Amino acid sequence: MLVKYFLTEEQSLLVELVKRIGEEYIAPYALNWDEKEAFDMKPIQALAHADLFGIIVPKEYGGLGMGVFEMCLAVEWLSYYCAGVSTTYAASFLGAYPIILFGSKEQKEKYLPDIASGKKLCAFALTEPQAGSDAFAIKTTAKKEGDYYILNGVKQWITNGGIADIYVVVALTDPAKGPRGASAFIVENGDPGFSVGKKEKKLGLKSSVTTDLIFNDCKIPAERLISREGTGFMVALRTLDYARCGAGAQALGVAQAAFDVSLKHAKRRIQFGQPVYNFQAVNHTFAEMAMRLEAARALVYQVAKFIDSSLKEFSGASAMAKCFATDQAMWICERAIQMMGGYGYMRDYPVQKFFRDVKCLQIYEGTNEIQKNVIARELSKLYK
Repeated sequence: MLVKYFLTEEQSLLVELVKRIGEEYIAPYALNWDEKEAFDMKPIQALAHADLFGIIVPKEYGGLGMGVFEMCLAVEWLSYYCAGVSTTYAASFLGAYPIILFGSKEQKEKYLPDIASGKKLCAFALTEPQAGSDAFAIKTTAKKEGDYYILNGVKQWITNGGIADIYVVVALTDPAKGPRGASAFIVENGDPGFSVGKKEKKLGLKSSVTTDLIFNDCKIPAERLISREGTGFMVALRTLDYARCGAGAQALGVAQAAFDVSLKHAKRRIQFGQPVYNFQAVNHTFAEMAMRLEAARALVYQVAKFIDSSLKEFSGASAMAKCFATDQAMWICERAIQMMGGYGYMRDYPVQKFFRDVKCLQIYEGTNEIQKNVIARELSKLYK
């Protein structure tokens, strides 16, 4: 990096710890996991052993009590080694945020210590077959019956499906009220009537697990309701506001890896009697890649710190960080393949994996088109 970000000693140690885990538990295996579409628990266990699942969990519940910025640092450098592994890790935070932000004291005491220790993974379930960008179109229902809720419906493309122990699920408690009739619930692996569908075959992020979740008269205790009835979409949208910086951070890690691999190749690859890097068309491309990467990093870091400042409104800023960083990363990864020529296209080299992995970052946690809707909405509030 040409730009220095003046991390604190604690933040620098965090990055070095993640890098050590990446070098030992991820780098030697990432291409093989991708080829075999295999999920491996070893790097997750290493992260748990290092207490890195506790980054955003308050200290009183066994966590490290850090913020979104530190979460982004960990996610960024995990993504440098494998975005599939970082997706498993970051998706657990996505599932934990509703409990941290809106859970009752009893819910926090029950679930957060196991989340912080990495003993239990989380997942967040909002998307359905007919409800992607249009999240308000969900059809999964939760009917109150005495001291229980009965859930029925299907959630689609859920990261950590089947490997998570704790699921935050958004369902309709009053379908007649539309968006105001949605509520958020905690579902546990093993609850009666809850099952996991097939594992999806994806273009990238193959070392993470993505499945359907099926609720067939799934019976859960009423105390698993998060906040109160009717607040499900408020819980979901606020959770995504916090988590979207993480997707931006993933983009930084993947783009940095693509940049590093392709630039080293260009410095070593000899054509016409000199390194490919010496040709202006090539080194100017790397200059452009570096500028875009550092611009994205500066935005993601600043937005993460803005969120940690406890200022109330950051939806637009979070959307900017996610949209800009993932778009730049997509461009950088495409250029990295071009800079490596035929080598970049071969599956023996990692740049093609980076390209496939980064594409999903423009789609999940709200497509970049939806992020622009959010940004435009927030701008409209400022300019009346």
